[in-house]
Amino acid sequence: MAKVLLVLYPDPIDGYPPRYARDRIPVLDAYPNGQTLPTPEGLDFVPGALVGSVSGELGLRRYLEEAGHTLVVTSDKEGADSEFERELPDADVVISQPFWPAYLTPERLAKAPNLKLAVTAGIGSDHVDLATAIEKNITVAEVTYSNSIGVAEHTVMQVLALVRDFIPQHRIVTEGGWNIADAVQRSYDLEGMDVGVLAAGRIGRAVIERLAPFGVRLHYTDRHRLPEEVEKQHGLTFHPDVRDLVREIDVLTVHAPLTAETEGLIDDELLSTMRRGSYIVNPARGAIADRDAIVRALESGQLAGYAGDVWFPQPAQADHPWRAMPHNAMTPHTSGSSLNGQARYAAGTREILEDFFAERPIRPEYLIVDGGGYAGTGAHSYAKS
Repeated sequence: MAKVLLVLYPDPIDGYPPRYARDRIPVLDAYPNGQTLPTPEGLDFVPGALVGSVSGELGLRRYLEEAGHTLVVTSDKEGADSEFERELPDADVVISQPFWPAYLTPERLAKAPNLKLAVTAGIGSDHVDLATAIEKNITVAEVTYSNSIGVAEHTVMQVLALVRDFIPQHRIVTEGGWNIADAVQRSYDLEGMDVGVLAAGRIGRAVIERLAPFGVRLHYTDRHRLPEEVEKQHGLTFHPDVRDLVREIDVLTVHAPLTAETEGLIDDELLSTMRRGSYIVNPARGAIADRDAIVRALESGQLAGYAGDVWFPQPAQADHPWRAMPHNAMTPHTSGSSLNGQARYAAGTREILEDFFAERPIRPEYLIVDGGGYAGTGAHSYAKS
């Protein structure tokens, strides 16, 4: 029998369970690319419930304990004295979310000789040192596509919030004001702007599809070029690399995985080549951007706004400069953890566990590392081309 170590974010401040705003969530038939939704053999939660916090347990306790496994759930993951560190040495499976990642560094993996499977309940496995996982023959899996559309929706929301300068306008209302000149002095229409997408995979392509009706000119770069018919459909201009892309755009959205090539990519040099007054929305990974370069660009006016849903490390410290920098629309990595998204990534996590314990192959689209190498989605997203 296995020990499963599950790391989730804390419960609501006012207690669990919360009161829900809606009684149900829509039922989807398939993902936009035709991929089927998670197909576990059973579910022990009602879709739409808050299963992503510690008391929700991703709906896994009954299933695991009835099968004889041990489940340990914690939100305490930082430092040598954390519950995560204490429970890791004899864990067979580690599950965490990108919103509250349990960083599996080489040092931590060295302390986990029993570890066979690391699961991301959501999308993005860069909190696992993939090279070490390959070396130790640890399978790494994630619930691909479970929250891609939610992240794309969040991206479009943040683009509009920046360009229209929504947040200061809302603040004027909540503070009892009606000073319209102050409210509109940094507000622009998105229509007619050049919008660039860095990485046009599942999320990036969904952003393209959702922004196209706004009457923008769309650009993108990706190491896997989209089919010609897709480019024609959306009037896309392809750029060979990000440096060529950013010179031609007013808004940049970032959807690349965090790799050695993308870490720190958005730095002072790259920012200096963008049009003055550009906007960046980064729902991918915080470390793709140089933290202090972003602050400098906002303070100088080179950037008109920066929004993102991702930080490094996570959770961000209270004095992280992105919390207080001017013209930001940051959120605490919530784009992929809507109640809809939680239902899918919890179901997908269970499906992965069912296959793993039954010694059945895990879906290729869920695999990042398997059999001592990149596999499935990981071979497409993380392996060097």
